[in-house]
Amino acid sequence: MKIRHFVAELLGSIHLTEVEAHKLVLAVDEVCANLIIHSNQCNPTKKIDVIVEVQEQKRITFTIKDKGVSFDLNEYKEPSMDDIVTSGRKGGVGLILVKRIMDKIEFSTEKNYNICRLTKNLGK
Repeated sequence: MKIRHFVAELLGSIHLTEVEAHKLVLAVDEVCANLIIHSNQCNPTKKIDVIVEVQEQKRITFTIKDKGVSFDLNEYKEPSMDDIVTSGRKGGVGLILVKRIMDKIEFSTEKNYNICRLTKNLGK
């Protein structure tokens, strides 16, 4: 909840439509939730940093850092929607959603940090 509020408040200053702002909040929240659950095993003592950069009202980049278990996007195999629906899974669509919302997603490891960069071109 704190992450959603933080991102929504920041986005209020860059004049996005309400729909676009909600999409970006959703994408950042989804990545952070995955890091909390999968990378940090819901350990409340683990910290996630979220850094937001707006480049001349043309592009916004969210840099999300943690020290949990790293994620390799190259090893991720996107499930088909048919498989998700027929198997009755309740999860597994978060990264698919993030990929559809954002223009660029990068995962890397730098100086003992796992880093996820989400970039959205604002089209202005």
